[in-house]
Amino acid sequence: MTNVLFVCSANRLRSPTAEQVFSTWPGIETDSAGVSNGADVLLSSEQVAWADIIFVMEKAHRNKLNRKFRSSLNGKRVICLDIPDDYEFMDPMLVRILESRVGRFLSRPASAPPEP
Repeated sequence: MTNVLFVCSANRLRSPTAEQVFSTWPGIETDSAGVSNGADVLLSSEQVAWADIIFVMEKAHRNKLNRKFRSSLNGKRVICLDIPDDYEFMDPMLVRILESRVGRFLSRPASAPPEP
């Protein structure tokens, strides 16, 4: 099982969308949080410790993550997706971008071969 954490500013649009999109992938557990005060779910040290891989939406999120949780990030893979705050929750364009940019880092089993 791979624990995947998605981080944005307020945990209202981008990271919850990513959490939902990838929650159905086999072998993937997802969570999401925000790094700004007032985030719906404020990023915690427990979430950082839980995660095998952390996706941040912008470089500013990576910077905040590094400042606040530096000691917890040893051995963690942190990937910046460079997705601006221009999308609504579950926006089809956002979903396509996430699948394209995140999908290459997560192993998704090939579809089952056709039955004989």
